Amino acid sequence: MDNYAIADQLSLLSKLMDIHGENSFKSKSYSSTAFTIEKLPGEISSFPKEKILSIRGIGESVGKNIIEIIETGSMQQLQNLIKKTPEGVLEMMNIKGLGPKKINLLWKELGIETIDDLQEACNENIIATQKGFGEKTQNKIVESIQFQQEAKGKYLYAKAEAFAEAFSEKLKIILPKKKFEITGAFRRQLEIIETLDWVTTATSAELKEELVTQQMQLVTDRDGMLILNAENALLLRFFITDEKHFATTLFETSCSDDFLNEWQTHFQTNTDAKNEEEIFASAGVNFIPAFVRETKEVLQKPLPKNQNIVAINSVKGLIHSHSNWSDGSNTIDEMAGALIGLGFEYLVLSDHSKAAYYATGLHEEKIKQQHKYIDELNKKLSPFKIFKSIECDILSDGKLDYDASVLSTFDLVITSIHSNLDMPEEKAMKRLLGAITNPYTTIMGHLTGRLLLKRNGYPVDHKTIIDACAEHNVAIEINANPKRLDMDWRWIDYALEKNVLLSINPDAHTIEEFQNIKYGVLVAQKGGLTAEKNISSFSLQQFEIFLEETKKKKGIW
Repeated sequence: MDNYAIADQLSLLSKLMDIHGENSFKSKSYSSTAFTIEKLPGEISSFPKEKILSIRGIGESVGKNIIEIIETGSMQQLQNLIKKTPEGVLEMMNIKGLGPKKINLLWKELGIETIDDLQEACNENIIATQKGFGEKTQNKIVESIQFQQEAKGKYLYAKAEAFAEAFSEKLKIILPKKKFEITGAFRRQLEIIETLDWVTTATSAELKEELVTQQMQLVTDRDGMLILNAENALLLRFFITDEKHFATTLFETSCSDDFLNEWQTHFQTNTDAKNEEEIFASAGVNFIPAFVRETKEVLQKPLPKNQNIVAINSVKGLIHSHSNWSDGSNTIDEMAGALIGLGFEYLVLSDHSKAAYYATGLHEEKIKQQHKYIDELNKKLSPFKIFKSIECDILSDGKLDYDASVLSTFDLVITSIHSNLDMPEEKAMKRLLGAITNPYTTIMGHLTGRLLLKRNGYPVDHKTIIDACAEHNVAIEINANPKRLDMDWRWIDYALEKNVLLSINPDAHTIEEFQNIKYGVLVAQKGGLTAEKNISSFSLQQFEIFLEETKKKKGIW
């Protein structure tokens, strides 16, 4: 039970209390306590009970609930409210535009208990006529329901990863004499996973005998394919083949339809090949890793044989991270110490700017204090270096959150949009281009503001943005948070064509989130990003030269 898991339960309890119309003062106390716990420098689960009860802002009643969560994994008060809440009402909590009080009105006054009921009420224009809603909110609800329906049965790569790896090991244990190799979308490192696929020499009968249980149900068994449903959620597909055709089946199931159709149009697959390398060699094509086998253009313009595709171990600096000076959980010292232990050469500290008040964004005086502290740390930590940066909000008019006198004090500036995300393309482009043309913008952060399977990003003309970044010497972030992975890897090729540098950044708010880099690397590989074009793969010396040259090009040196 880490701080985030405990805070999530308290936050959920607060929302459910509001949905049930319970005491608003008590519900707010749980919400504020959740926020307090997320900001604690250490794990509250390791604190003595008396220390938990003495934390400022945590009363005795809430403190006892926290202790109950730590000891049992949950709290009875929350479970009681969940049991009293229809499943459809719980699902409404994920709908954009619906807060707890609006859900209370829908449920208690209109009798709406399911998403289908809600969608029907929107279609009949009932929701728009309710006080506090209106047509705009009704339209957002409809859009959010449609988005949820489209996302159903889909999972983030990072969410499917642990299960995929553990299940692969289980398969080898229960059928040790049979071959298994994971394939499909997971092997291609797609950011969204709808099925987990394996190629196997096990028979359908052997798989069913070992796997079909109450939690693992049979969906399909035909034409050399067995499909199971894991706990009514994730589909597991098994492509059944023999030893002779294992490599061919692995190759074909590791290609997108687009790629495979192009391959079959121009090449004959060697069905006797012992491995995928032989398949490519027989066709006279340089080996193409599974993660690149996505579009037909890859075959039309193949990667150079010795291209230095970015890898996790080629990332030398951690760019874009938040400390407890804003909304991060760890001190700057802790972050630097962890990175030194991992062999990194530098840290780019990018706390939030003042407009992000909800994230304790830094005002000008606090920036001065942080910069002084970083100078002191750099003297102690050399040759490791901490760079002074900021994740500066792009305001509604396209201006940045600080003026030039403040921006000039940073080693580099990452600019991002965090507010008023519901906007048309014209507005989004005006804001983004305003930031790109500002000479102090070094890196454009999470370009579209999307949250995968949660919300669409605001509409962006990627080509125009990339062209502008090329003109104004602005790099583009590949935000490695597995919920973002933004800029989308499908635009990496165009960015490289325009000679725009990219930067795989974890957007870390805890030391544990340093590992987000992995997910950024996986999608960057799909786009063919090389270490030479990834800023976070620069050595400390290369990074310092990059900053110096960028400032000279922008005329701010």
